[in-house]
Amino acid sequence: MNKRRPYVRPMAGWWRKNPFFVEYMIHEGTALFVAAYALILLTGLVYLSRGEAAWNVWLEGLKNPWYIAFHWLALAAVAYHTYTWFKIMPRTMPPVIVGGKRLPDMAITGGGLAVAATACLALLGLVWGIAR
Repeated sequence: MNKRRPYVRPMAGWWRKNPFFVEYMIHEGTALFVAAYALILLTGLVYLSRGEAAWNVWLEGLKNPWYIAFHWLALAAVAYHTYTWFKIMPRTMPPVIVGGKRLPDMAITGGGLAVAATACLALLGLVWGIAR
């Protein structure tokens, strides 16, 4: 029997030593806000299915200052999550060749952000038109 103790690599704070991992962990942390907001919307659908009175109670609950603050925080977290999602996209997809040259990373990231912004504005316009 070997009496040597096996090497145990310390895991506490491993991600704080590399800026790439810090950004990655923040990105993953913002996904929790995305999930929480999805649950809020799902709760709204449940209340909507129960009738107009239940829906109005849910809407009144959203006027609470804590919910409003959470919505602003969730908006910032989702915006950052979207930015970092498109920022890593050039590293995770196969190279895009246009005219015999590789498309720059910023073109892929910028294109993805532009499409996301356009889709959000189109959805906002659609909902605004329906609500009028």
